[in-house]
Amino acid sequence: MPQFHFFKKEEVFPYWAIREEERKLGEGIQFLKDDFSDISSSKAPFVIVGIPEDMGVRANLGIGGASTAFEAFLKSFLNIQDTDFLKGDDFILAGFLTTDDLETTENKQQLRLHTAEIDEIIAPIISKIVYSGKIPIVIGGGHNNVFPILKGSSDAKGNAVNVINLDAHSDFRRIEGRHSGNGFRYAYQEKYLKKYALLGLHEAYNAQSIVSELKNNLDFLPIFWEDIFLRGNLSWEDAILKCLRHSGEDFFGVELDLDAIEQVLSSAYSPVGVSKIQAMQYLYQCGRNKHSIYVHLPEGIAIRADGIENPLAGKLLSYLVQAFCKGVLERV
Repeated sequence: MPQFHFFKKEEVFPYWAIREEERKLGEGIQFLKDDFSDISSSKAPFVIVGIPEDMGVRANLGIGGASTAFEAFLKSFLNIQDTDFLKGDDFILAGFLTTDDLETTENKQQLRLHTAEIDEIIAPIISKIVYSGKIPIVIGGGHNNVFPILKGSSDAKGNAVNVINLDAHSDFRRIEGRHSGNGFRYAYQEKYLKKYALLGLHEAYNAQSIVSELKNNLDFLPIFWEDIFLRGNLSWEDAILKCLRHSGEDFFGVELDLDAIEQVLSSAYSPVGVSKIQAMQYLYQCGRNKHSIYVHLPEGIAIRADGIENPLAGKLLSYLVQAFCKGVLERV
């Protein structure tokens, strides 16, 4: 069975390099007791949660490797400078999911059952963090994990929550067992998700039946990459604002699938998408909105199952987290 491992301070010592007259963010980061009983006593606004798994991706017939993103992120993020712009004591490093030998199976139905088991572990953890008034920063794994994140957030808030998702894909495929392509569908069906803004969808990679459904339901706001960057019907800034008007007037989660960024290694690696800077602008603007309650960065890969590597995966994730958190800290 999957379990959640709480970090101890000594476990992260190997991740950072100490230099004289410098203070790294990891030196000031905080930790929790295994039962979350001390979370409310911390003034840190952010809680980092790792989900290093790729079962949901493989259950969706994708290429594995999303399990490698979280450790790559830690190696980079814990080594940025602790400054007035961002401090270690702004963060609690909670822990990460462990799946032990479950990752070895290649049976599609078994992978979908294991993905559902992950849901049961992650949802109450997110609920405790959101209920405490803090903001979960969830790194790694497939986009299947949006379902337990939304379930936990909804449970904490006592109502369905909204979402903005920067993604090439809707991840709104049919109910057929849990995987990375249907997390939003499950969340909407179970009434954990209310309004869903989809930013940067690619016309070639979303089925017509799903597109028609998204366009005919007022809870959904699909905005296609082609309408922004090919046809020029609206600017990037206006597209973000449109999503915020749709989903940002009540509690909402912030989703960014790494396959939305051009030439960033993921299961659905793409030569076309938004730039890294545009992704950071999106996260910063969402962070500034007082109703954003979590950020989730799934599908990133440091080493893919087919051997392709991205040595900058961890550093990119670090920059993305910094952008969102600076937005939160600069709320007015």
